[in-house]
Amino acid sequence: MNLAPLRAFARVVPAAALLLVMTACADDAPPSVSSSEPASPQASTARAATTPTGRTTAMNIRLTLDGHHVAATLNDSPTARDFAAQLPLTLSLRDLNQAEKIADLPRKLSTSGAPEGADPEVGDLAYYAPWNQLATYYRDAPYATGLVILGNMVDGGAERLATADEITIEAAP
Repeated sequence: MNLAPLRAFARVVPAAALLLVMTACADDAPPSVSSSEPASPQASTARAATTPTGRTTAMNIRLTLDGHHVAATLNDSPTARDFAAQLPLTLSLRDLNQAEKIADLPRKLSTSGAPEGADPEVGDLAYYAPWNQLATYYRDAPYATGLVILGNMVDGGAERLATADEITIEAAP
């Protein structure tokens, strides 16, 4: 009796089973956001395409920096959705390293599924988990462990941010 075909089959079956398990566990599809479902009880969502930096956005928000309105977007991450659930917020800003303004948040945000850190860009809104702070960038800053990008300002808000002492964040009207 020739056992070669049976041995070949025995080698292929475990590999095929592993491939099926890996395929079933992978979730490569982007999360769907329906404009008819709010991101939180207080905020509606507006699906934006993609920012110039390639970061997908899920919610339009409005910042008020010392009385001036600035449009911004939050990305579609668990941390950004948790942040949106706290809106509206009015926070006092403090300068850090002449590159960013920081503010203490009322409670910690979820960092479930967040990367270990991030390299922020000018105009980014971020959560610095170790200190439970909102970080907003008006100049370039280096990679930071514990930093989670929440979204970004879309229309020149970084210049206003540099001199701001207070920020109000709310869902876009």
